[in-house]
Amino acid sequence: MSWQSYVDNNLVGTGKVAKGAIFGLDGSLWATSSNFSVSAAEAKKLIAAFDDVNDIAANGLYLEGTKYVYLRTVGDSIYARNGATGITAVKTKQCVLVGFYNENQQAGDCNGVVESVATYLKESGY
Repeated sequence: MSWQSYVDNNLVGTGKVAKGAIFGLDGSLWATSSNFSVSAAEAKKLIAAFDDVNDIAANGLYLEGTKYVYLRTVGDSIYARNGATGITAVKTKQCVLVGFYNENQQAGDCNGVVESVATYLKESGY
């Protein structure tokens, strides 16, 4: 399965994630939904937050130029929101998955989908 199919089928295809992406730990883009455009600088800042959340806790997390308020980190997952929308980001051994939910979707559903795909990738050595 290609990285793109993980985004298209396993994240967005569930209907519980509006848009998503997978980044390598170096910030390189592995795959993204067509409606999700995260800059390299934004991706690197998100990835750095897995080691130290102080910056995004104080200043927010920016994706697609939109500020998300950092909510919490649980294990390998970072949660942030902006009003009724938000993101779930999960770090694996080699990549970070990002799922975005919109105002018509539930945060918990998005969290579950992104974390499930991340668990599968971790168990597969990624």
